[in-house]
Amino acid sequence: MSFLRSAFLWRYLFFYKPSPPDFLSLLSCWAMLRKRGSAILCGAFLFVAWNAIVVLYLWGRPLSGREEREMDGGRGGADLAGDVIHMAEAFEAELEMQRKILLQIQGHRSQWEQPNENGASRGGPTQMVIPILVIACNRVTVKRCLDKLIEYRPSAELYPIIVSQDCGHAETALVIGSYGSQVTHLKQPDLSDIAVRPEHKKFQGYYKISRHYRWALNQVFNSLSHSSVVIVEDDLEVAPDFFEYFRSLHPILKSDPSLWCVSAWNDNGREGYVDPGKADLLYRTDFFPGLGWMMLKELWEELEPKWPGAFWDDWMRQPEQRTDRACIRPEISRTLTFGRKGVSLGQFYDKYLRYIKLNSEFVPFTKLDLSYLKEEKYKEIFEKQVYSAPLVKYEEVQQGQLKGAGPFCLHYSSKDGFKVLAKNLGVMEDLKSGVPRTGYRGVVSFLSRGRRIFLAPPPGWSKYDPTWS
Repeated sequence: MSFLRSAFLWRYLFFYKPSPPDFLSLLSCWAMLRKRGSAILCGAFLFVAWNAIVVLYLWGRPLSGREEREMDGGRGGADLAGDVIHMAEAFEAELEMQRKILLQIQGHRSQWEQPNENGASRGGPTQMVIPILVIACNRVTVKRCLDKLIEYRPSAELYPIIVSQDCGHAETALVIGSYGSQVTHLKQPDLSDIAVRPEHKKFQGYYKISRHYRWALNQVFNSLSHSSVVIVEDDLEVAPDFFEYFRSLHPILKSDPSLWCVSAWNDNGREGYVDPGKADLLYRTDFFPGLGWMMLKELWEELEPKWPGAFWDDWMRQPEQRTDRACIRPEISRTLTFGRKGVSLGQFYDKYLRYIKLNSEFVPFTKLDLSYLKEEKYKEIFEKQVYSAPLVKYEEVQQGQLKGAGPFCLHYSSKDGFKVLAKNLGVMEDLKSGVPRTGYRGVVSFLSRGRRIFLAPPPGWSKYDPTWS
């Protein structure tokens, strides 16, 4: 019998020729399976392993007395030898089939390790959940906002939509409720008027908005225990790559202490003022844009104890809150406001906001290298680009007399000088605590007649003047 066992073993080795890579692939597969946690693939592995154990058991099993007598009995021994050879051939075929299964498993491995639509490996580390907080009140047109969010949302698990409603408006509540489990509907419980100074009675709406923001953000960070949030208001429509944009910038926001928000908005993002071929271009800005923006829980813990009674967005733009930190903004906006009516009574809407260009091209931001947005690298590159550009006069820009493709630099040296140039060139002229809209280190970047213009302070700029407001 020992002779037949040896013949069987040598026959297997000779015909099958197992090589070290086969065993290494088996070990690699096992490690992979442990990491992936796939029940189906684990079953396949266990099937292979079980067959191997059975074969080893048959090899090492001692023969019974009957089997020894049959082996010594001539014809019976021959029959048994034929059975063993038949079993060996069947075993070879089984091993060959299982080898092919392992090769197929290895072939699928590269697909598992490819990044998914959110930029992380399939089955890899758990991805960050980024909730979307929709601030709602009495606009039934919140439906337009929610429809686009749900249409473009790649994952309900990774991007839960939380609608926080103030005002107690029944029709709006019905619209929100119609989405069922697709959204979480929160209702701000305190609908009372807020005691304000007589001269601020006309601003009651701003006070209620600030109260609502505070309550809603406490729900997101404290009650629901999220670590970040993207805030949109009920009159915003989002772009197809809205979620991709924020997903890609979350790690930079978290790792760079010189940043405090990521915004989807470009205040000067009107048609003709942005480069349609640069949908992937991003900037740092010292101006807090709002209108679709992401913040971290750490920032809320800093701001919540001193949250203002009203005008929260302008309060965010004060030096005491900003503390020299910047936001990231896009060349082409990822949000569009369609709400002309509101507490601001359409301020800027007819002149600027209604003409903002909403991005329509999906940019795979999670697959791009965005390290250029880190403070030191960005500052060096940006300032070199601005102050190495040819210096031009306003008349040359306005009359289309620029020669060359650009960019070009146009200087201002006073508050009034900036406002006149900005107004005449068609960009937003207002300043908040001395910071112009979209400005970075005093520089406002935009297109004019197809050429890049940097409206900039002279070289050597060091800080903003809060009196420029």
